[in-house]
Amino acid sequence: MMTMTLRSSAGVESQWAVFPGPSKRQPPAALMLLKGETQAYRRALLPMQPSPSKPPLTPSAVSSKEETNLGVFSPFQMDYSSDWSPKDTVRRMQRGKICSLERFRSLQEKLVLLDEAVAVHDGNVITAILIFLKRTLKREILFQELEVRQVALRHLIHFLKETGEQTLLLDLLRFLDRTEEVALSRYREHLSIQDAEKRREFLKGCIRLPFSSEDAVHVQDHYTLLERQIIIEANDRHLEASGQSEIFRKYPRKASILNMPLVTTLFYSCFYHYTEAEGTFSSPTNLKKTFKIPDKQYVLTALAARAKLRAWHDVDALLTTKNWLGYTKKRAPIGFHRVVEILQRNSAPVQVLQEYVRLVEDVETRLNLAMKYKCHDVVIDTYRDLKDRHQLMAYRCKVERGSAEEDKIDSILSNLQIRWKN
Repeated sequence: MMTMTLRSSAGVESQWAVFPGPSKRQPPAALMLLKGETQAYRRALLPMQPSPSKPPLTPSAVSSKEETNLGVFSPFQMDYSSDWSPKDTVRRMQRGKICSLERFRSLQEKLVLLDEAVAVHDGNVITAILIFLKRTLKREILFQELEVRQVALRHLIHFLKETGEQTLLLDLLRFLDRTEEVALSRYREHLSIQDAEKRREFLKGCIRLPFSSEDAVHVQDHYTLLERQIIIEANDRHLEASGQSEIFRKYPRKASILNMPLVTTLFYSCFYHYTEAEGTFSSPTNLKKTFKIPDKQYVLTALAARAKLRAWHDVDALLTTKNWLGYTKKRAPIGFHRVVEILQRNSAPVQVLQEYVRLVEDVETRLNLAMKYKCHDVVIDTYRDLKDRHQLMAYRCKVERGSAEEDKIDSILSNLQIRWKN
């Protein structure tokens, strides 16, 4: 089962900084190796062609001693006339020797050959033989035989997915009555559609396919998201071209948002449309409500966007909550240590950093962050609250002489009302 993820929780800022377009997935290294092996076996399935400049040679033209001394592949290692059994043929293929499979003409011989390959657990050999069977058997017969050979069936399905043979794959999945896999394979075809309008129409048609309940929600969200992106893109392109919007003049867009993930779209919306009313498609709160974005993800994304704009007032409002009595307090679903890291990465002033470093609950983490980002007041107040006189005196040597921080430390050390622990 393919898992479709429309939401992401990491790399929000880096995604927008580069804002890359969709890229083609590169095949895994294992598949490249497999393809290299199967190409060799494909060549073995073809009859040997004589050289145009020399008369064809036969294995008898070279002695067995000479063949052994070659140490590398030569045409004389391909024995097309000897009556190798299926078992012997598979063993030779395992050792890298190219064998002709054309001698196996009957269905029974071909199935024995496949069973021998499965028995030795060699994926490359299994795939090579499946290519041979795919070419020489009718589809219905191949599908029927693979239905009772699950290992070989899994190899063929994987091979068809990796090589993009979509028609044969869908026929096979329909034969096996795997309706959900048929739907997912059909859905995967959207990756090859570059035009946003055509992709939207394709996704609209996919909604009716027999997905599982979970996947059906993701496909519906994907369609809704692309529909929103098309509307936002058209409107923002017009605003940018007309020069009517200050934020587009100050921060020109780096790329289109069409076909971007949900988290990137949310970041874009928090960057360019943060103050818009919930009723508009480009409003961050509208996106949050429509796609049921978790509070933690929303705060992380909005914080990254507003910090990038150095909108510290918006950061403060985002992290401030009010209870039913009207009292306000700071709250960070992502943890205040992450808030500090994001703010610092966006060059927040010390006064802003200090406010959130104080709110880190773990004392050791708070001290480490305060020292790292030179939030002297936080370090001094923490050592005072811990009644750690030795650490406070040691920190006095680290601040600038004659500074306000040194005076503050001296004032605390001379306070007779504090009962020091050491």
